Amino acid sequence: MGRGWLERGFEWMLWRCRFLALIAVLASVVSACAIFFMITVDVLDTVTHLRAYVDGSLEEPARALLRRDTIAHLVAAVDGYLLATVLLIFALGMYELFVSELEVARASPFAQRVLVIESLDDLKNRLAKVILIILVVAFFEKAFKMPIDTPQDLLYLSASIALVGLALYLTHASEGPAAPAGHPPGAGH
Repeated sequence: MGRGWLERGFEWMLWRCRFLALIAVLASVVSACAIFFMITVDVLDTVTHLRAYVDGSLEEPARALLRRDTIAHLVAAVDGYLLATVLLIFALGMYELFVSELEVARASPFAQRVLVIESLDDLKNRLAKVILIILVVAFFEKAFKMPIDTPQDLLYLSASIALVGLALYLTHASEGPAAPAGHPPGAGH
């Protein structure tokens, strides 16, 4: 027996519901723009505070504190820019997976580095890598401000750095062996 008009109508409506993903796409793009704007304003504000660093009357302890705070603010800015990038990758991936291929992007050689998202697993893997980098940057920011008063503090910091390195190594190792330069994976020599 053939399918009824009710079943076909329901399937048509269900298939069109994929366009609800556009809400997430648009919200992610707007959020990314907002974060890019806020972080850029913060960076410009940080740079304007550097006039005091040039001031010859600034004592060395105050100069060292300003240096440390400026570096911490700039590291936080990198973290913010990475978060905005996560939102852009998420928006692009959601659009490609649920709405349509980005034909304009497929024509660009740059798209191969950013946009090859064939499944939800691809999107999750890309996001996970960027989130790991965000966590590494956040760790660096906290470690930079951490006072090292005892040998135990130094040991904890060293162990933390080793664990971060291990996480990065395992993430890279999970991608499989890298192809030699100039040879795509699976190509003969």
